[in-house]
Amino acid sequence: VCLFLGVCGDEFSVLRSPQSVVFRDGSWPIPGERIPDVAALTMGFSVEDDLSWPGLAVGDLFHRPRATVLVTVKGVDKLSLPVKGISYPIENAVPFSLDSVANAIHTLFSEETPVVLQLAPSEERVYMVGKANSVFEDLSVTLRQLRNRLFQDNSILSSLPLNSLSRNNEVDLLFLSELQVLHDIASLLSRHKHLAKDHSPDLYSLELAGLEEVGKRYGEDSQQFKDASQILVDSLQKFADEMFNLYSGNAVVEVVAVKAFNSPLTRKTRSILQASESKKENPYNLAYPYNYNYSVIFNIILWMMIGLALAVIVISYNLWNMDPGYDSIIYRMTNQKIRMD
Repeated sequence: VCLFLGVCGDEFSVLRSPQSVVFRDGSWPIPGERIPDVAALTMGFSVEDDLSWPGLAVGDLFHRPRATVLVTVKGVDKLSLPVKGISYPIENAVPFSLDSVANAIHTLFSEETPVVLQLAPSEERVYMVGKANSVFEDLSVTLRQLRNRLFQDNSILSSLPLNSLSRNNEVDLLFLSELQVLHDIASLLSRHKHLAKDHSPDLYSLELAGLEEVGKRYGEDSQQFKDASQILVDSLQKFADEMFNLYSGNAVVEVVAVKAFNSPLTRKTRSILQASESKKENPYNLAYPYNYNYSVIFNIILWMMIGLALAVIVISYNLWNMDPGYDSIIYRMTNQKIRMD
């Protein structure tokens, strides 16, 4: 087992999760390409291929988490996270994205406009859907904005112990700017707590590459890399606790630590603050996916039509077998009026 874990190296950790989502304690390796399926299943969505991973058990099907937060940390295969979390080794760490989960949320809950935020600060890649466009419109997303944000009065530089890190180094500032993004997301969400209390699920996908740049600049055995790793662990734990509390304990916070992906990620570029995805052409003339209210409306119409049909049959049968002289008050009154005349 130790040899196998050493080969896998990378790690998938669950920092916080509600009681409705059950993660079993064990050393079962999870395929890197199935991490989005784990996120989808924890939120109650279906996946194309069955997931035979024993780490995720069947929880409460009627109480699904209102938010999923997945943070991907590049440049390190393991973080010294708290003991109360659950970690699993990653097998075949390939690049992944939560686009399928975001599309499922946007399709099923488009009328309720949930919060969908996907962010990679080092690449200036941002994707926002729903209410995230208005809530996180002040979030720093470009490298210039992040640098300016660090030197403001209420930035993390005033309260974070830098130790061997420097404010004058671009690599250190990139690492610290990613931590600033974590702080700003929790801060902005705390100002709009009503978003965490609605019935639509929210999704947060963050990719941090600052620690990887610190390791390339100073070396993984340097004091700067050790201090940056400890600062990142503390910031991630604080961020997980804040997001978990904002959603009243009904959120899943996960961390993926990857030393290096086995292959590059090919994905379509998206514009910043994109409101909606462009509709794909339908060359096969396939039907559109039905709404999640389809089964409810179908049952209402079906049983209403069955009830009306039975009512027509019963009324027609009684009218056909009715005795005009005994059952009908019209004929009975008419006969008495004729007799009196």
